[in-house]
Amino acid sequence: MHPRPLLCVLLMLLPLFAQASGFTRLAELAGKGFLIGAEARLLSSGETLGTIEPERQLSPASVSKIYVAAAALERWGPQYRFTTRLVSLAEPDADGALHGDLVLDGGGDPMLTSEDLWRLTQRLHQAGVRRVEGRLMVSQWRYGPVECITTDRCQAHSRVANAYSALLSSAGVNHGSWCVSVAPAAVAGEPARITNCDSQVPIVGIDNRVETKPDDSGTRLNAERVLRDSGDVMVVSGQISTNARPRSIYRASSDPARQSAATLKAMLEQAGIGVRDGIGVAASQPPAEARTLAYVESEPLQELLLRTLNHSNNFMADQLALNLVELPQAGLVQAGGALEAFVAGIPEHGPVTLRSGSGLTPENRTSAAGITALLESMYRRPALFPSFVASLQSPANGVMRFLRRGSATFQQHVMLKTGTLNQPVAVRSVGGYFRTRSGQWGVFAALVNGTSNTPWLNWQQVLDPLAADLEAMIDAH
Repeated sequence: MHPRPLLCVLLMLLPLFAQASGFTRLAELAGKGFLIGAEARLLSSGETLGTIEPERQLSPASVSKIYVAAAALERWGPQYRFTTRLVSLAEPDADGALHGDLVLDGGGDPMLTSEDLWRLTQRLHQAGVRRVEGRLMVSQWRYGPVECITTDRCQAHSRVANAYSALLSSAGVNHGSWCVSVAPAAVAGEPARITNCDSQVPIVGIDNRVETKPDDSGTRLNAERVLRDSGDVMVVSGQISTNARPRSIYRASSDPARQSAATLKAMLEQAGIGVRDGIGVAASQPPAEARTLAYVESEPLQELLLRTLNHSNNFMADQLALNLVELPQAGLVQAGGALEAFVAGIPEHGPVTLRSGSGLTPENRTSAAGITALLESMYRRPALFPSFVASLQSPANGVMRFLRRGSATFQQHVMLKTGTLNQPVAVRSVGGYFRTRSGQWGVFAALVNGTSNTPWLNWQQVLDPLAADLEAMIDAH
């Protein structure tokens, strides 16, 4: 035996052990069969504080959304606004009649709301229109209907019990979801009162199976949106107490462009503007000579990104990614290609596969080292970084309550984005920034992927050890 060669090998491995020791608690998940990639380093010195196979390609789930945020800021800048227009080839006559179709030209605004449609309606009235002697058309020529490439979205066309898998259109409103309000009847035993959230005029069918119960009986509601021959119907069942407050329920629509048409038509009617020939949806661009009768602009991009990332809004993320594609009628594969082209310009990022901006597609792949490279590149963009970092959450003050764990150090020194998938395997991912005790900026990423043989994975199993590891790094510097 010659101990010297063995000693040399051990000495060579010491730096690797030292780096891995930064994630000693998180690394324990590997013993249960989970695949882990992690990296944490300081930006001022470049010092690596911890790694676990940082180049390993894993699913990032909704951490994909930080790629969308960075690419959108790079393309348009923080103050960019999307525009939605009402256009027509006709002009209102002296009596306010518009002798032709009225077209909603969808501008790809990922946060177009009922309030925006109300503003369009008011501005149309201001322009002198009192009735439309034609159709109300919705043009989704930029993109839509977008082909579904995930199980949740494909199933959502016929029936859905959530809002996160909403379908996509450049003319979608209210994140592609219907909303109904459930309120108790005045007397126990009567059916609850269920109305549309956005209009007194019915715009989505309602199948009311909710019973009003006596005071303090509790409220338990179940809702599913189903597509019937008559159109979309919200099937709501359960119970609500007579002294309960109204509850709002959101479910994805089967056709977001048609949803926009129905919602806008109801608002026009309430404003006294009739539409003679009903509604329709088109994939063609309005003629260049069409006259703009009314328009609304979105909130600035930096505000859209805050909503997209803070609430991990899949509809908004994928809409933004689709807007990055130059050609009309793009799908999510092309949107992912636009994101990959953006990533190719990030120094030292490495391989990436993006099939959506939302991260709903389980085929998305990146590495912890890639995520920290992206985070560093944005940190070094002074004109863009404030808007980018503002879209992340601090555990102490973020909207996601499950983040409020760990020590005060973790809660107050970290800004992050999380990602969750449960099918086909469990994914829990995190990426973001931290500030050390001495005020140094750092970046970190941790990707934990299950396999078909691993047990159930919840956020406590990932966040608790990660918080402890990051706390140690922050306190040590």
